Amino acid sequence: MKILAINPGSTSTKVAVFEELTLCYDKTLRHSVDELDRYSSIIDQYEFRKNCILNFLKEKNDSPETIDYFVGRGGLVKPIPGGVYKVNQALLRDLKTGIMGEHASNLGGILAYEIAKSADRQTNAFIVDPVVVDELDDIARYSGRPELPRVSIFHALNQKAVARRFAREQGKKYEDLSLIVVHLGGGITVGVHKNGRVIDVNNGLDGEGPFSPERAGSLPIGALVKLCFSGKYQFHELRKMITGAGGMVAYLGTNNGSEVEKRIKNEDQKAKMVYLAMAYQISKEIGSAATVLSGRIDAILITGGLAYSELLVKWINKRVAFISPVYVYPGEDELQALVEGVYYASKGELLIKEYV
Repeated sequence: MKILAINPGSTSTKVAVFEELTLCYDKTLRHSVDELDRYSSIIDQYEFRKNCILNFLKEKNDSPETIDYFVGRGGLVKPIPGGVYKVNQALLRDLKTGIMGEHASNLGGILAYEIAKSADRQTNAFIVDPVVVDELDDIARYSGRPELPRVSIFHALNQKAVARRFAREQGKKYEDLSLIVVHLGGGITVGVHKNGRVIDVNNGLDGEGPFSPERAGSLPIGALVKLCFSGKYQFHELRKMITGAGGMVAYLGTNNGSEVEKRIKNEDQKAKMVYLAMAYQISKEIGSAATVLSGRIDAILITGGLAYSELLVKWINKRVAFISPVYVYPGEDELQALVEGVYYASKGELLIKEYV
């Protein structure tokens, strides 16, 4: 069984071919600013990126005709439950029109479908766990203002993949477990997984929750409102302060955890305090998540790029280990996660869903 996985980013397209769950070859196809500036929208880049992928396959003496399944990163579609979705006409329509916004990931499902179609296998094109996965309990949607309901936007692909991986390792079903999954990346999300659903999670896109390398986290609301009406900043400037230039970047001028750890080793006390404060806030978020499950938790899973930081993980573990055993899955291999979704769906272990 050969699977082609496609993950479009703003200036690159990551591509990999797997034989079942074993990587055959992969590459990050880089796209220059000049190449992308030719197109007025992300969707207009479709043909260009498709040709880049086909040329890469050709370089590897491969072609779509040799591939059985095609999977793309899920984009900004309508809020849907997690899982594996066949790319159908409704999904293609919403990806192309950008029903929930324009993003490079919208191209994932389109590219998977069109490349599969070129091999007459369009029925074998899928997306897996897009960022808009919404399985929240109704009670989790309340914020304190009816005009501002809480929404589900998080690292669904990696969180779900790690949770299912843990379940398989334990010889159990994901649907039978109660887990807290912590994604540590440029943004940080803490998901409450109960019986196969993420019933509560902070909005990682808007920077809600603990501060992260690039996001400000949940700020003091009164002070934030005053800042908004101070006349000092435009909307785009405030937005950047919250997502992109918040968190570690605001305090230390870097989003690189390794660099911060080097500063700490060189006895930089400010770097140590900021890194420790981030661990503190992550731990608080985990503690809050534990109350959603009434303290009955099978495991806390820590994943994402920052999970490679032994220091950060040690500080978090020290505060939360009393809640439940902590397991660490460092990194965020999105291509592997996409392939695992399709592979286990092809084996009947995951339901293939229809987008409507």
